[in-house]
Amino acid sequence: YKALVQAGAIIIDVRSPQEYDGRHIKATKNIPVNIIQREVASIKKMGKPVITVCQSGARSGMAKGILKGAGIEVYNGGSWFGLRSKI
Repeated sequence: YKALVQAGAIIIDVRSPQEYDGRHIKATKNIPVNIIQREVASIKKMGKPVITVCQSGARSGMAKGILKGAGIEVYNGGSWFGLRSKI
């Protein structure tokens, strides 16, 4: 994941705003999984690979499926806490 981030990948935290406000990886975008579908066009416009994260990896997996279905290069980073130590 480190190489992806260094190459400009965007990390999207798909947890709720309340969870995100608690703690998160610096320089991530918070787009909750329940609204990610309506944000697909703006995410696609960024033209960069995306790494999704959440609390455990389940919601980020769902978000990955939605984004991948829209033709976006996307990776499930799993838990934000676990990914934090890998980038």
